[in-house]
Amino acid sequence: MSQISSAQPLPLKRSWFLRQRYLLLRRGTQFSFLGLFLIGPWYGYWVLKGNLASSIFLDSFAFTDPYIYLQSIVGGHDMGRVATIGALTILVFYLVVGGRAYCSWVCPINVVSDAAFWLRTTLGLSHSWQPKKNIRLWLLMMTLIVSVMTSSIAWEVVNPITMLQRGLVFGMGVAWAIVLAVFLFDLLVSRRGWCSHICPVGAFYGLLGKASLVRVSAINRQACTDCGDCFRVCPEPHVITDPLLGEEKGIQPLILSGDCTNCGRCIDVCEDEVFHFATRFERHLRKTKGG
Repeated sequence: MSQISSAQPLPLKRSWFLRQRYLLLRRGTQFSFLGLFLIGPWYGYWVLKGNLASSIFLDSFAFTDPYIYLQSIVGGHDMGRVATIGALTILVFYLVVGGRAYCSWVCPINVVSDAAFWLRTTLGLSHSWQPKKNIRLWLLMMTLIVSVMTSSIAWEVVNPITMLQRGLVFGMGVAWAIVLAVFLFDLLVSRRGWCSHICPVGAFYGLLGKASLVRVSAINRQACTDCGDCFRVCPEPHVITDPLLGEEKGIQPLILSGDCTNCGRCIDVCEDEVFHFATRFERHLRKTKGG
């Protein structure tokens, strides 16, 4: 790890677009989802009604966030067949594309977190307190317990994702304070602290991500020049370490951690083209590209 952190940046061999393509796709996806929700209340064209917790597409297809559905069920609510099908649809989708792909490709708070990370890097703020990883799992469990005790969907009361979307429709008000708190927490207290260590939504999708089909693989790790770019941009850099550096220990190059968000930033920035999207079965076909 010391070799990686001390290495000098290499001259760029690829275009700006190739180094940003997945980031641009993610931003396009995130703002497209927000736009589809907002053109209804703003302009009267109702493509998606509701929010990321529960929605209806073109008055025909219902979608329910599985985490919201779970809180509703344990809270004693009868969700009905339509909501159940909607929750199963989303569940299967993220079991394929990667559970925490929700965090990096859909969730609007990811934009806030990335902005805080960019500013933190720009200002050279190196000090960072890192909460323990299991905090978000405890919060996930607590939201379910509170839902049972109060017969409510507990997390939705304070969910920054829902607050941000409601604020854009009805005016931010208190929502500004919550979103600003997330931004300042990531900027001044903890590097990517909210999404990586606190948010129970990310914890829920991280559990799904352990079994998801689409993975990132360090399939060409023999070409790695230890520049460290992937570690600097990855929101969960610990997921890279073993797949990238574990060849001598016989560790396969596929990133199987549920913490991986499948954001593609390691693929974007790697001049050596070490990383690629793959499936969880590719490890049975080959261990390294050209190896």
